[in-house]
Amino acid sequence: MIATLHIKNIGIIEDLSIDLNKGLNVLTGETGAGKTLIIDSLQIISGGRFSKEMIRKGENNSFVELCMYEPNSEKAEEGNIIISREINVNGKNMCKINGRMTTVNELKEFMSNFIEIHGQNDNQNRLDSKQHLGYLDGFMGEEIKPEKNKYEKLYQEYHKIKQELKTNFGDEKEKQRKLDLLQYQVKEIEEAKLKPEEEKELEEKRKVMLNSEKITENLGQANKLIEEGGIDGISMAIRALEKIENIEEKYEKVASNLKSIYYELQEISRDISGYGQAIYFDEKERDYLEERLDLIHSLKRKYGNTIEEILTYKKDIEKEIQQIENLEGYHSKLRQRKQEVENQMNELAKEIHNKRKATAKDLMERINDEIKELEMKNAKINIHVDYREGEYFKTGKDIVTFYIVTNLGEDEKELSKIASGGEMSRIMLAIKKVLADTDQIPVLIFDEIDTGISGKAANAVAHKLKAIAKKHQVLCISHLPNIAAAADYNYFISKNVKQDRTKTQIKLLKENEVIEEIARISSGEINEITLKYATELRNKKAS
Repeated sequence: MIATLHIKNIGIIEDLSIDLNKGLNVLTGETGAGKTLIIDSLQIISGGRFSKEMIRKGENNSFVELCMYEPNSEKAEEGNIIISREINVNGKNMCKINGRMTTVNELKEFMSNFIEIHGQNDNQNRLDSKQHLGYLDGFMGEEIKPEKNKYEKLYQEYHKIKQELKTNFGDEKEKQRKLDLLQYQVKEIEEAKLKPEEEKELEEKRKVMLNSEKITENLGQANKLIEEGGIDGISMAIRALEKIENIEEKYEKVASNLKSIYYELQEISRDISGYGQAIYFDEKERDYLEERLDLIHSLKRKYGNTIEEILTYKKDIEKEIQQIENLEGYHSKLRQRKQEVENQMNELAKEIHNKRKATAKDLMERINDEIKELEMKNAKINIHVDYREGEYFKTGKDIVTFYIVTNLGEDEKELSKIASGGEMSRIMLAIKKVLADTDQIPVLIFDEIDTGISGKAANAVAHKLKAIAKKHQVLCISHLPNIAAAADYNYFISKNVKQDRTKTQIKLLKENEVIEEIARISSGEINEITLKYATELRNKKAS
C-alpha cells in the first residue's frame, strides 16, 4: 500500500506530501484546487506520460516520490519500496526504484504490479478486449492454473519447433551455398592441423630465434666470467683450505661448503654452455614460424579468439553440415513432434475452454447484479468465450470479449465502445467489486467514478468502494457526499494565494471536519440542515 506521496512543482502544486492509510481514502475539495493533479502525479510515478507544460511556472523540474510498503512482509525494512521520478524542462527523465536508476518502461512495468488507476482514459484501455481474458482467468484463480501452466510449456515447445521448421536455409540454391561455405570452413580448419597449445610454443620459439644473437653473446659472456672469475678462484681456495682442514673442524666444514658451491657452478656452467650450443638462427625455420603464426591469426579472425574456440566452432559447423545433409529426416521428426504437441495442446485448450465457458456465466451474472445497483438497470454484460480452431495463443485457444447492452432493444457492443466516461467507471467498479477477492493489485485509484450519478446509485458506488477497500487500499476523488461519508479517511484539498502565487494544500480531516465537508459538498453551504444530513450519512457508514 501507499504510505506517503510527495509531489513537487506540478501545476499549482508547489510542495505537497500526503500520508495515506489502509482502506478507503476519499479526497474532496474546491474546484481547481489540484485534485486532478494528484491523480496525474500518481500516473507519472506509475510510468505514465508527462507533458513539460505540467511543470510549475518558473521551475526547472518536477518531482514525484512514493513510499510504499508490504504490510505482510516479515521484515519492515524489506517491505519498504521507494520510487521517484524527476522530469526536467529539457525533457530528461530520472526514475529510481529503491535508489536504483531505471527506465520509464521498467518503472511502468514494475508499478503495474502495485497500482491500478481508473480514470476515463485508463478505463478505455482496461475495458479493451485484450484485458478481458485476464479478468476471467483472474476470477477463476487457482482453478485454471494447472492446465494453463502445462499448456504454456507445450506452447513454448510448439513455438520453438515452428521456428526450427521455418529455418530451412532458404531454397535449394541457398542451402547448397550454405553447405559449400561450411564445408570450406571445416576443410580450412582441418588442413591447419591446429593443436591447443601450439600458438604459445610458436611464439616462444619465434622470440628466441629473433633474439638468438643477443642470447648467444650474453650466455658466452656469462660462462666466461663464471669459469675465469668463479670456478678457477674457488678451486684454488679449496686447495688452500684442504691444507688446514685437519687442524680444526670448522675449516673442514668451510672447505666442504665451498666444494658444494664449486660443483654447482660447474653444473651452471655446463647448462649455460648447453644453452648456447642450442641457440641457432635458421632463416627457413623463422619463415615457417612466421607463416604458421600468420595462419593461426587469420583463423582466429574468422572463427574464434583462441585455438580452442576455433576447434569448438569446427565441431559446431560439422553438426550443422550434418543437419543440412539430413534436413528432410530431421524435419520429419520435428513435424511428428509438432503434431504430438498440437494434440496435447488441443486437449488442454478444450479443458481450459470448458472451464472458462462455465465460469464466464457465473462472472457475467455477478457483474450484472452489481451493475443493476449502479443506476444502469437496463445494462447487461455478456461474456463471449470463442474457441478458435487451428489457432494457438499463449493462453490457450480462446478469445474472451466482454459485450454490453446499455439500453433495451439495442444491439450489444464491445465494452470498449461505451462512450460515457461515467458508465465506463461504474462498469469497471462493478468488475473490480466482483474480482476484489482474487485481484492481486494492492492499490486501486478511482477518478470520475461519480460522474453523472446521484441518489441510490451514489449509495451503491459508496458501498462497493467500501467493500473493495476491505481487500485493497482505495483512493477516490469524489464530489458526492455519499462517497465522502463512506470513507475511512477523508482529505480536503484547497488552494491559497501567497506572494501572487497559487499553491495546493491538503489536510487529513478530523471527524467534526468530515461532517462539515460532507455538508459542504451536499448543498454548497454549511448550516444546521446540511450538518444534520451529513451526520445521518456518516452514521449509516458507521453502521
